[in-house]
Amino acid sequence: MLEKNSIGPMGLLAILVLGALIIAAPHLLSFSQQELLVLLTINVLVVASYRLLTLTGEWSLAHVVMMGVGAYGSALCAKSLGFPVPIAMIAGALVAGATAGLLSFPLFRMKGFYFLIGSFAAGEVIRLMWKRFTDPFGGPKGIQRIPGFPEIDLGFVRIDFFDPANYYYLALIVVLVSLWVLYRVERSRIGLTFHAIHWQDKLAESVGVDTFRYRMLAFVIASFFAGLAGALYAHYLVTVNPNQFNVDTMVYVLIWAIVGGTTRWYGPILGVVILTFIDEIILRSLGADQIRPLLYGGILILSILFLPQGLESLVIRAQEAWRGRSASENGVAPAASATEPRS
Repeated sequence: MLEKNSIGPMGLLAILVLGALIIAAPHLLSFSQQELLVLLTINVLVVASYRLLTLTGEWSLAHVVMMGVGAYGSALCAKSLGFPVPIAMIAGALVAGATAGLLSFPLFRMKGFYFLIGSFAAGEVIRLMWKRFTDPFGGPKGIQRIPGFPEIDLGFVRIDFFDPANYYYLALIVVLVSLWVLYRVERSRIGLTFHAIHWQDKLAESVGVDTFRYRMLAFVIASFFAGLAGALYAHYLVTVNPNQFNVDTMVYVLIWAIVGGTTRWYGPILGVVILTFIDEIILRSLGADQIRPLLYGGILILSILFLPQGLESLVIRAQEAWRGRSASENGVAPAASATEPRS
């Protein structure tokens, strides 16, 4: 059973400050920065859902393609089938989850490196299908003029979701609810089983755990939320094409997860937020955004050498240092920090 950490007054204060900053963020930024904030919020869900799959020990190169399946599915449901956009978004996420379920049968006959390569091949087959078939996928140009999220008229106020600030709040609500669900899944018996399969899959099988079913479940849940992120993405940009979900984008998701760390639920979120800040704010302000691959490669190498547990290890060290300081001031021996299963 996982131990529960007490948040404490400083932790509560940090949460309140962070919450206030998240709510006020779009009003402190320019229009282009608001658009970046929307995409960052969507990417948080992409990388957090990807971490759920890594809990079983498998790293996929098809996760961004699953995001694309959700984007294409939602776009087609809204544009071709006339679904209301909120329903289309759920349908797109379900299509992504169902696609992952079908891919599980060939992919989970493989493990480790072979699963990685197999997932890449499966993702490329799906992407090439989008490029090959003009009807209904639009070929290389993709699908354009996708219906946006409908405007809400409350009488005294009208909310237009073409405004990036309004869409940010919509995406934020969806992402926060999704993160809560992912967190609850990880802390449940199912999540503990994922960890067990990662570290002792043969032992888990010996006590009756169906490792195939649980790996498939992790893949389906992760793909569902990636598809939901893709649906948010599609109805914000109102266009999707195969190049938006290529292996280059997948490499960035991998780097966000590795640099952030995957032993805590917040690790990949740290990775995507900090690297996006470095990439989009600092590099663009210097006019050097073309060196992004070089920067990401350098950051990945430095992280592996000096922060093998990722940025989350800095948070853990800070928490331990604060507990030790508080305990010494109160004349109490510092308590052992609560541990979580590694992922």
